[in-house]
Amino acid sequence: MPAPLTGRSVPSPALETAQGPPPADAARTTTRTPPDLLRPDLLLTWLPLLTGVCLWLFALPRIGFRTMGDYGLLDRLPIAFHLSLLVLTCGFLFSLRRAGTAPWWPAAYCVALLFALKAAPAVLYDSVRYPWASKHDAVINQLLANGELRPGAALSGNMSAYDQWPGFFSLNAALVRIFGVESAAAYLNWAPIVLGLLVMPVLILIYRTFTEDWRLVWTAVWIFQVANWVGQDYLAPQGFAFLLHLTVLAVVLRHFVRPGSAGRLRDRTCLDPVAAPVPPPTGVRQRAVCIAILAPLIVAINASHQLTPVMLCASLLALTLTRRYRNWGLLAVAGLLMLVWDLTMGRPLFLETLRTLRDSLGELMQNSRAGYAGELTGPGPELAGLANVLMVLAVAALAGIAVLTRRKLTRSALPLLLVSAAPVPLFAVNDYGGEMLFRVYLFGLPGAAFFAAAALVPPVAGLRRPAGRVHLVRRRVTAVALPAVLVALVVGFLPSYYGKERMYYTPPAETAMVTRAIDRAPKGALLLATTGSFPQALHHYDQVEHWFFAEQELPENEKMLKDPAGYLAAGIPRGTEAFVLLTRTQDIYSAGEGLLPAGGFATLRSRLEASPLFRVVEEHPYGVVLEYRPQGPGTGSGGTGR
Repeated sequence: MPAPLTGRSVPSPALETAQGPPPADAARTTTRTPPDLLRPDLLLTWLPLLTGVCLWLFALPRIGFRTMGDYGLLDRLPIAFHLSLLVLTCGFLFSLRRAGTAPWWPAAYCVALLFALKAAPAVLYDSVRYPWASKHDAVINQLLANGELRPGAALSGNMSAYDQWPGFFSLNAALVRIFGVESAAAYLNWAPIVLGLLVMPVLILIYRTFTEDWRLVWTAVWIFQVANWVGQDYLAPQGFAFLLHLTVLAVVLRHFVRPGSAGRLRDRTCLDPVAAPVPPPTGVRQRAVCIAILAPLIVAINASHQLTPVMLCASLLALTLTRRYRNWGLLAVAGLLMLVWDLTMGRPLFLETLRTLRDSLGELMQNSRAGYAGELTGPGPELAGLANVLMVLAVAALAGIAVLTRRKLTRSALPLLLVSAAPVPLFAVNDYGGEMLFRVYLFGLPGAAFFAAAALVPPVAGLRRPAGRVHLVRRRVTAVALPAVLVALVVGFLPSYYGKERMYYTPPAETAMVTRAIDRAPKGALLLATTGSFPQALHHYDQVEHWFFAEQELPENEKMLKDPAGYLAAGIPRGTEAFVLLTRTQDIYSAGEGLLPAGGFATLRSRLEASPLFRVVEEHPYGVVLEYRPQGPGTGSGGTGR
């Protein structure tokens, strides 16, 4: 167990007086000797980092990702992988002892943890992680090939939104040209690492606004990383827009303080021992300049993602509830830019969303469900779902403890608390395609991680007053709770992030089969699949139509399975060439997400193959391609199946 943590290094006046000041000549001639890396305190700082990295590198080629079973990667990770995470966590705890004088050591451990947790798929996989991420690659390829956007076109597969919010894809099209690679798929799996590295300094800026204790800052960063299992940091507009969102908030929190609004929060005696005083106030002219600087970032957010501008406006509105950050001008600019974009480039989807608000407004339970069916099935997905819930409850409970027990810190960091709670009311508005739950959690996590860390890191750094019994008890409790909680969160991350990995990895042969099938399909053909969550599902999405017929409630799919051939034939317009693509990834996803009952996919495939309405075009161990062959004039007339 590491010794009690100290966040600041206080020089000893007594020692300095006893020894006397060094002579002037000696000061000029003395050379600084390099630190003795074998000293126990330094040894325990750098040796776990080196050991953890070596263990991870040793474990990497031994991860059996090609033979994943019901538990995804969980039972395919070797012991050395788990040991590497444990050693890195222990090293991080030791590095916190010197965080005030050497903050680069906790930084190195946080970077190592990011790679250890999320870099394995990027290094090992021979295909794109997250099959649905391939649609973003398809948008980039389409933009590079055609060089134009069609925000008013009704593109199949709900792809119109990508032409209406093209900022992220335009940036990646430029990166593909700059890097000289064939497509964004060449670097797609590295997005979680790149975005994680870029988010880290922004989080530090936000946290340092409210605390001077480096131990608290780095513990909050660590908790954010292990609690960020939600999977929104892949190559997608959300991850990019989230980074810009945090950047805007960092600037606002540090440079938008109103004059005369701090009050006693500038008085050290009225603050938590490790709380930071309120940043210096800025005048109207300075805030106007900051708004001009932030405007391009806000435009980039609006050009890249539909939901993040709403989250940003909600956060800015929450800040106006505090006298410290009451700035109606910035909120008006953010709201106006969002409205302008929604009524111009994003007008089609914006109007469609407004029409659906009547059904979703106020439906809290419906809007907070996860996915289409919301019922995970199978050992791995069920364990992942349970771990997700426990992780959320753990972070929320820790944050709540800090809010109740460290009231002075809560008062000084109240803006961060309000920003974290600002996304919650969106549950009353819309379900965002079954993903509102994940997005609210993501946007509330930075603040929740800060307060969770405050519950674990005792406020004793640099105190000159006697500790007292209360402080002594708190230090003893946190000496046990801090390592125990950090280890528990790392353990919880693994099933949360890798428990459903069997859905996320696709063998290259399956991808090649889907690509061939779509390349063969004539322009204007209709492609049918149970779900769009399979590789290359939206390849050439601007040339063919799509119908993902199982993306609906389970009872409706159970009816469909009674006569799948007739159900699909009723939904295919007359005269349309149609093909059904059934793949291994669809089977795993539809079962794991509860779209189809147990054995439902096998039943669907066997009945379609046996039906005279469908002919097998290509059969492969990873799937089958069938062509629709109408038998008479009354078939394929277009029914209610779609």
